[in-house]
Amino acid sequence: MSAPAVSAPSAGTSARELHIGFHTRVPFETGKAAEGLRDGIALFREAEDLGFDRGWVYQRHFDNYLAAPLVFLPVVAQHTSRIGLGTAIIGIRYEDPVLLAEAASTADHLSGGRLELGFGTGLGGFDRAFGQEPNDGRQQSLTRLDAFLGALRGDAVGTAPNGDPLTVRGASPDLLARIWYGAGSIASAERVGQRGINLMLSTILTGDIAEYEAEQRAAIEVFRGLHPTTERARVSVSRSILPATSPERARRYAAYDADRRAHGPAASRPQGAVAPAAPPPGAYTMSPAIHGEPSAVVDTLLADPAVAEADDLIAFLPPEFGLTESTRLLEDIAEHVLPALRAERKVRA
Repeated sequence: MSAPAVSAPSAGTSARELHIGFHTRVPFETGKAAEGLRDGIALFREAEDLGFDRGWVYQRHFDNYLAAPLVFLPVVAQHTSRIGLGTAIIGIRYEDPVLLAEAASTADHLSGGRLELGFGTGLGGFDRAFGQEPNDGRQQSLTRLDAFLGALRGDAVGTAPNGDPLTVRGASPDLLARIWYGAGSIASAERVGQRGINLMLSTILTGDIAEYEAEQRAAIEVFRGLHPTTERARVSVSRSILPATSPERARRYAAYDADRRAHGPAASRPQGAVAPAAPPPGAYTMSPAIHGEPSAVVDTLLADPAVAEADDLIAFLPPEFGLTESTRLLEDIAEHVLPALRAERKVRA
């Protein structure tokens, strides 16, 4: 698929403040779930101390990763004071919209309004496990997203026995401005913009790797053109950012990149994790990891047209990395990458 022609970044978007975060799946080895959760909390504390703006977690059912983000993040909030707490993503296809609105509002209140709630279709194949007949996961996700947004806005979700409308009580009033939805194509970015929520662009693309960055930049332009509220048309972009500060880490990151290119989501898993099924040929494209000398990593990010337009840049941590390796990577990003990106954004502003 050819990417539409895009214009140079506009002053109105590139002048936006850039928030820099990290993405962890909160992995654990088989039989060590409690340890993995404790390490996840520790990673958020380290990231806050290093100056990261947000931390994002992924929901993965029936595997060696975090399955309940809205339970985990309020606990993280009790161990931190400033860092934003995001989900990237929760697969909304399996979530009851009303219960989700109640749980998300509760989590946001307990987190002091720091929740950034990202949704997507998520991994399929579990319909019957969640009491559903096999269905079109994408359409069901959008249907449930719309019902969730309505419940969060205070729309009636039913009628009480006395005839009064049923609404979600205790809804977090500001959470609607912090709802995100994942997109991997321009068409999906259109659907997000039409709903007036925020856009998440991941490291996976439905298209040609040669057009990856331009395709994402075009998706941002389409999204912002359809979004009803300019100041709330926020965009996050994820990249695998691996500045190598030693020969050993250079070799480690190069090997990870080669594995990721060869095996996609099946690459880099904690011990005992489920091996994903191979996708159909051409189903999607994984972005390359950005690794090498720190200055080269910075130059690559500064030349990325989608990063130039983003409000949030999310550094994707390899899922096989434990606490020590993830912390060291965050330290290197904080020292060698964050200052340059923030300085560049200030110059553009």
